[in-house]
Amino acid sequence: MTPLSFRFGTVGSPKSTPAKPGGSVGAVQQISALGLNALELGWVQSVRVSAETCSTIRSAAASLDVAVSVHAPYFINLNADDEEWPKSRKRLMDATFFGRLAGATDIIFHPGSYFGKSADEVKVIATSRLSGCMDELVSKGIDVRLRPETMGKSAMLGSLEDTLAFSQLPGVLPCMDFAHLHARSGDGTINSYDEWCRIVEQYAAKLGTESLKNLHIHLSGIEYGPKGEKNHLPVQESDLDINGLFKALSNFGCGGRILCESPLLEVDAAYLKAAWIETSGQG
Repeated sequence: MTPLSFRFGTVGSPKSTPAKPGGSVGAVQQISALGLNALELGWVQSVRVSAETCSTIRSAAASLDVAVSVHAPYFINLNADDEEWPKSRKRLMDATFFGRLAGATDIIFHPGSYFGKSADEVKVIATSRLSGCMDELVSKGIDVRLRPETMGKSAMLGSLEDTLAFSQLPGVLPCMDFAHLHARSGDGTINSYDEWCRIVEQYAAKLGTESLKNLHIHLSGIEYGPKGEKNHLPVQESDLDINGLFKALSNFGCGGRILCESPLLEVDAAYLKAAWIETSGQG
C-alpha cells in the first residue's frame, strides 16, 4: 500500500469521543480508533490546561502516532489597538507554550480584522507584531510553527495574500482553509481545478516547492453570501469542489495534514480521507 501524503483528522474532539477518559486524551484515542491520525486541539475559547495534562496528551499522541496541532482562541487580532494587543498576544503565546507541551507542532489562529483600514497598512502592523512573537519563541527555544488561517469574510485579515506575506517570516506558514477561500469573495469563484491550481502555484512561488509537502489544511462545506462566509456545512451539502481541489493537490505532489471542521467532523474526515485515496491513487 502507498502511504498517504496527507494525515486526516478533526479540528476539535470527535463527536463520538467516549465520556471516559474523555477530554483531549480521549479525543486522541478516538481519532486513532477511527482510522485517522491527526487532531487539532480546539482551544478556541481560552487556554485552560495544566502542564501535567499537556504531558499526558503528548504521550498519548506519540504512542498512537497522532499528529497534534492547536487552534488558538478566536479572540486574537494582530491589528488590535494598543490597549487590546497585549491581551491578544498573551492568548496566542499561551496557546503556543502549552500547545508545545502537548506535542503540537503547529499553532493555528485567526489573524484578526482590517477595521476599515487598507490591507497593506494592516499587514505592516500585523507582520511586526507576529515577528515579535516569533522572536520570543525562538529566544525561549519553543520550536513550533505559527499558522495564520485564511479567512472566509472579506472584512477579515486573512486573504491568501495576507497569509503568504506573513509567511515570509521564519517559523510562520499559512493554515489553508480552502472553504474560506471559496467563500471569501462571495461570488462562488475559487472553486474549480484551474483556480485551485493557481492558488497552489502562488503558494509554491512564495514559499518554495518543498513547502507543498507540509500543508496544513482546514476543510468543510460552507455557506456564504455577498460578504463571504456564513456557516460551515457538511461537506456533501456544499458546492465546494472537493474533487477538483484534491486533483490539484495530488498533481502538485502536496502533503501534510487535512483537518475537518464540518458539523459532522469525523464522518466528513473519513469521507475526505476516502476521497483523497480515490483521487490520488494512494492507499
